[in-house]
Order: sequence, then structure tokens, then C-alpha cells
Amino acid sequence: MTVDRRNTILTVVLGVIIVVLGWYLYHSIVDPYEVVEQREEMTQRVRHNMEDIRDGLVRYNRRNDKFPPTQGGLDSLMEFMRTDSIMLAIQDSLFTDNPESGYTFKLDSLIYSPRPPHKRFEYTLNDTSNPPIYLLEDPDSDDKIGSLEKATLLNAPNWK
Repeated sequence: MTVDRRNTILTVVLGVIIVVLGWYLYHSIVDPYEVVEQREEMTQRVRHNMEDIRDGLVRYNRRNDKFPPTQGGLDSLMEFMRTDSIMLAIQDSLFTDNPESGYTFKLDSLIYSPRPPHKRFEYTLNDTSNPPIYLLEDPDSDDKIGSLEKATLLNAPNWK
């Protein structure tokens, strides 16, 4: 084997090794970042969904002078949103899509988390306090709106 032949083989082998290591390095940086981006996008969709529920609860409270009860409260809210003429009239302007996070408003799936396995949001009303306050929680994270103890946190999300 001549020196030129050996140098050519060595150059090709080292070039292939450089390309493979470059591809590995690229994916070792980009893949974890994409996972974090997807997780953040899902969190934004869940939070937007919870904010839409909060807006519906506020409208329900204004219309009925009370929040829905703990038992079946989200179902009562859904029924109100489907049947109330004022809610139907303002639904397009009140509940907007958020293309940035991939969120699209769908009334039928509003009370379910967009995060798999799509658990139902947890709603609890404390009607013994004055004013009545509620707690809306995502079962798969620490995100919540409101509080059962502090009236100052009424309608306030814990992520802002």
C-alpha cells in the first residue's frame, strides 16, 4: 500500500467519523430542546383552557349570582355555555384560539385537560365563605386558579 492510498483511506474514514459525530452532537443538543418546547407548548394549552373555564365561571356567576356547585359544577357550566343566549352570542369573542400554543377552542372538550391522558379538571366550590370562592386545578400539574381559603385569590391563576 502506498502512502497516498493510505492517506486517502484515512481521510475518508476520518471524514465519515466527523460527519457521524457531528450528527450525534446535533441531535444530543436539539432533541432535548424539542422535548422541552413540546412540554411548554402543552402547558400553555392547558393554562389557556383553564383560563377559558375561568371566564365561563365568571359569566356564570354574573348571570346566576352564584358559582356552580362542587358536585357536577363543570357539567353545569358546560350546560350554561351551550344554552345561554348571551354566552352563545359572545362565545366567539370571549374564547379565542391561540395559534402560538396550538390551542383551539372546543366547547365539548373544554373541561378536559389537553395533556394526555386528558383527565378532567378538578373544580371545588367553597360556598361557606363570603364571597363564595372556588378552586380549579389541573390534575397533572400544580397549575390552579383560585383558592379555597383566600378570597383575594378569586379568579387568580398561580402561574402569573
